[in-house]
Amino acid sequence: MRLRDETKEQAIREQAMKMIVREGFDGLSMQKLAKAAGVSPATIYIYFKDREDLIRQIYYEEMQMMSQETLRGFDPAMHFDEGLRVQWMNRANYCMKYPLRMHFMEQMRHSPFHEKFQTDAQNPFSVAMKVFVMNAIQRNELVKLPVEVYWSVAYAPLYQLIKFQQSEQGMPGWGKFVLDEKVLEQTLSLVLKALKP
Repeated sequence: MRLRDETKEQAIREQAMKMIVREGFDGLSMQKLAKAAGVSPATIYIYFKDREDLIRQIYYEEMQMMSQETLRGFDPAMHFDEGLRVQWMNRANYCMKYPLRMHFMEQMRHSPFHEKFQTDAQNPFSVAMKVFVMNAIQRNELVKLPVEVYWSVAYAPLYQLIKFQQSEQGMPGWGKFVLDEKVLEQTLSLVLKALKP
């Protein structure tokens, strides 16, 4: 029996994420992955049962890390304005610091794997957000909306700004875009206005 090597395992995970982000899930083959990670295909199977297990493990690990980062300094009992501000700043920092991970999680969200893995994922973020939103509605700090509408209004503007920043371009013909705290605060104040009862 061969021993686990954390460096090799991490290289496999990183290369798998890069391949998925670059080429989609269909572009991830164990042969190509082994070559990219500098290991033999047999080495991959020391750490992962098969291709789906590899994707599942990466997703669970990234989901936990993203939850941990976005919940830093956050309390579901916070006033809605303050709690959303903490969320925005944490999410912006996470996405800017880990663009590969952000793109991987975006691809997961729009894939058949998301629904399949979501049920047993035990996501602490989802639990905290549900309590946060329910508290805000009860205290009349947030209008009651379908969760998809809430999510679209509360977070889509932030993710669009992050995408502009990562592409280093704003709207065509408007030049370079820089996402700074002033832009974040300006956008957040518009979002908070839209969500008030």
